[in-house]
Amino acid sequence: MKTIIIGAGPAGVKAAETLREEDKKHEIIMLSSEPYPPYSPPAMVQYFLTGEALHYWRGQDFPELNNIDYRQGCHVVSVSPDMNEIELESGEKLTYDYLVIAAGSRLYTPVEGSDKKGIHNFKSLKAGDELLAKVRSGEVSSALIVGAGFIGVEVALMLKKMELDVTMLVRSRVMRSMLDPETSTFVQCILEDREVKILRGDDADAVAFPGDNAARAVQMKSGKELTADLLVAATGLKPNIEFLSGSGIETDWGVFVDQYLCTNMPNIYAAGDITETFDRLTGERYSHANYPNAITQGNLAGLNILGYGLVYDGSENMNSMKHLDVPVIAAGLMEGEEIRLHRNGSLRKLWVKDNKLVGCRLAGDITGAGIFINLIKRGVDISPIRDNLSEPNFCYTHIHDTALMDNVIPS
Repeated sequence: MKTIIIGAGPAGVKAAETLREEDKKHEIIMLSSEPYPPYSPPAMVQYFLTGEALHYWRGQDFPELNNIDYRQGCHVVSVSPDMNEIELESGEKLTYDYLVIAAGSRLYTPVEGSDKKGIHNFKSLKAGDELLAKVRSGEVSSALIVGAGFIGVEVALMLKKMELDVTMLVRSRVMRSMLDPETSTFVQCILEDREVKILRGDDADAVAFPGDNAARAVQMKSGKELTADLLVAATGLKPNIEFLSGSGIETDWGVFVDQYLCTNMPNIYAAGDITETFDRLTGERYSHANYPNAITQGNLAGLNILGYGLVYDGSENMNSMKHLDVPVIAAGLMEGEEIRLHRNGSLRKLWVKDNKLVGCRLAGDITGAGIFINLIKRGVDISPIRDNLSEPNFCYTHIHDTALMDNVIPS
């Protein structure tokens, strides 16, 4: 039996790892578009700041240790499900019994010229290496970041720590897709305390302004042009589905999968950022691109290829930033009764609906995040501890003697 895995991010690696653990003879081919061993994107910031190779989360020899035919620098250009075949940019064709599509996503900026040379991003190790090479060369002293999501904020803080003059263009507010207005303002104040300049409002709806062959500046809708030594795009994520065009595999924003993470083709699965799954809380189809979802999906896809028939519980809407002295965690919904605690330079906001914790936003101090996220994930009745949630030192001791104990041990 042969499985080809397109992508070597957390989802692809976990799928391969699961297949190998369960079946020592299973033939596994893993294709990566990048010229590196498999790595973990969440560890990239620490790598660039310290030089420690923590991003190689399973070790640089992971393919060899797991008897995986690992091919780096490979670009898939088409998939032919009727022939159980994929084609590489080189022209080589590979056949499979099962296929796992785990090609991930990329940063994109939906404005004119954002694909031009000179616009950097931080979504891949290759792109990050290129960006940091310019910083370390001494060529740049200023950076202009278009976008203020989790990645944009992380890049801004990292570049500031590397002593650049950093400006962020913010369409409306910082991390607006994941944070409520108050927590967003709280994080913005932290950024400004770190001397990151924030430009927000309608004028910050920017359009990349191409020079001859490269981006030279950012042109605002007002007509004003902003320049910097380094231009960074960080406005959103887009699944890498272009190579699936004409394949018959159903896609919209990402790849559609069923409750088993199988596509509309019975021997083709998808996992990670590229998938459109169902939100665990709302049931709505969505692409929640984060590390925990990728790991869970990769594992389940691998098991279901082997015939386990396991049902996926749904994706979690969650994001976190733990580096650079600005810890922020966001999970679940922002609706229902609000519980708020603001003290000692930190902000905690929780949302309760029908006696269930449905969302949390923590900034500055993320103590208790594991408890909150697991309560959200498991959807248990929190009535026994409802009055304790607003306490500054809320922790496991508050629930030790309740029936909730088995439901909050981080999984």
